[in-house]
Amino acid sequence: MENFETSAIRTQTERTQFDEHSTALYLTSSFIFQDAEDMRASFAEEKSKNLYSRFSNPNVTEFTDKIAKMEGAEAGYAFATGMAAIYSTFAALLEAGDHIVSCQSVFGSTHTLFTKYFPKWNIETTYFKAEDAENVERYIKPNTKILYLETPTNPAIEILDLEFFGQIAKKHNLIFIVDNCFATPYLQQPIKYGADVVVHSATKLIDGQGRVLGGVAVGREDMIREIYLFARNTGPAMSPFNAWVLSKSLETLAIRVEKHCENALKVAEFLENHPNVELVKYPFLKSHPSYEIAKKQMKLGGNIVAFEIKGGIEGGRNFLDKIKLCSLSANLGDTRTIVTHPASTTHSKLTDEERNEVGITAGLVRCSVGLEHVDDVIADLKQALD
Repeated sequence: MENFETSAIRTQTERTQFDEHSTALYLTSSFIFQDAEDMRASFAEEKSKNLYSRFSNPNVTEFTDKIAKMEGAEAGYAFATGMAAIYSTFAALLEAGDHIVSCQSVFGSTHTLFTKYFPKWNIETTYFKAEDAENVERYIKPNTKILYLETPTNPAIEILDLEFFGQIAKKHNLIFIVDNCFATPYLQQPIKYGADVVVHSATKLIDGQGRVLGGVAVGREDMIREIYLFARNTGPAMSPFNAWVLSKSLETLAIRVEKHCENALKVAEFLENHPNVELVKYPFLKSHPSYEIAKKQMKLGGNIVAFEIKGGIEGGRNFLDKIKLCSLSANLGDTRTIVTHPASTTHSKLTDEERNEVGITAGLVRCSVGLEHVDDVIADLKQALD
């Protein structure tokens, strides 16, 4: 098997008659057929051929093939957004009356799916807390179908043991789905630990430059087939242009993520020694409660640092107002460092109790550490904290 970086660069569509070095853009809605038999056989799936860009497109196929190789998956399908990938994966694999067991700390829109929309179709979700992970079996019911988790989690940066959950899923014959967005395939491959499907928001570190939206699901061929058929008929396909951008982004993923992680660790170490910071959570800090698990399953610690500022919500707002270099944005995984204060912004509509339940305390700040010189990032954080 090729090394990660080589696969990321050399997995390409076939060259056209023009012998281009970089993959061409296939900005077409549809494809033509040579004759009636070619058209019949193609639609009958007796031959592999692009029919319509809602189903497949050469640019999208190249991007998906790269992610599947990186994750060690059998197949994949790419979507317009990360949430389209998550929703379509669940919708394709669940039936009315099914039950999901999920870690409690999940992305806000995923939480909304579980609590507002899936109950409409008689699909129930039970949450477990990261600190109660060893007791997850108590939440499994006869109708449980999916075991779902993020690791690292958003935004609390909790680490869940993929090997442990893979064994639980196998024991109870559950579909094991992992959101691997924060780690990327470069730092962590959940399929090695028993995951059936891995989902990503490609908008984040996979793009890495804050340009385009995208999502992808990769995993077992039989499950991806169901996800593909659902998406083919409901239409959340990735655009060929976005796929072309994301495929080029993957060529530099390894080198970018290495630098992100190097910078993030330095930022985390600085924050841990600042008097106005009560707590820092970063997977590769020895103070992280799941440091040993992170070291076991991740190559490096990722680019997200969570920290608790003294002074609660007002302390968090004051910090944001003093920031000069870093961006105030809800995105992450960009070349530019981004800081977010969830309690006063993205999660402000939740009660204190609801926020605490998902690990969002009043002074929690999420920092997506970028690729600027780390001394400049630290200087900006320092002046805002001081």
